[in-house]
Amino acid sequence: MNTSTSTPRSTDPGRRGFAAITWRWRVVDIVVASVVGVASAAVFVVWNIGYEGPSSILSPILPGLQGLLVGPWLIAGVLGALIIRKPGAALYTELLAAVISALVGNQWGPLTIVSGAVQGLGAEMVFLVFAYAIWRLPVAILAGAGAGLAAGINDRILWYAGADTTFTIVYIVATTVSGAVIAGVGAWLAARGLAATGALGRFASGREVTRRI
Repeated sequence: MNTSTSTPRSTDPGRRGFAAITWRWRVVDIVVASVVGVASAAVFVVWNIGYEGPSSILSPILPGLQGLLVGPWLIAGVLGALIIRKPGAALYTELLAAVISALVGNQWGPLTIVSGAVQGLGAEMVFLVFAYAIWRLPVAILAGAGAGLAAGINDRILWYAGADTTFTIVYIVATTVSGAVIAGVGAWLAARGLAATGALGRFASGREVTRRI
């Protein structure tokens, strides 16, 4: 439902309500979200290989600690949502990046797409809880943590089915922390950096930052 221009917006999701959410995507929303997804896919492709070195160091220290390395695979959804500020942006950008990563080729094959969908939904749910009305750093951190939690649970089911309780707890906590820090804080800083350049002038996320400069 589109929000009437005569109705004042509130940053309080309790006052604003879900009925005021703008669901319709503009062409520019689709284009920019797609650019974010493609750019993030490039990060995915590099990290698909790059993570193996650090993983081989962390795993022997404490099994499951390699979950700290999942953050770069989670940033697409949080960044897309922070920029577009529309329902579905986190899912779209994260899923698009995962699809491209799978098509390029990696060691996880088509299941990469499943991971992308789950991770995108993890971030999406946090923004939904706040009625797509609050886009501050704490919410970005929670969204990153949500993506990380979803990733940890999904990985446990798909890749670590025989893992014990200790590994499961360590891994899921590690992925959640990684999501909060790398995807949450990282995406928030990236969005503000892009906005400061004027590249996001057609978005509320861009105008909000430039007004403060």
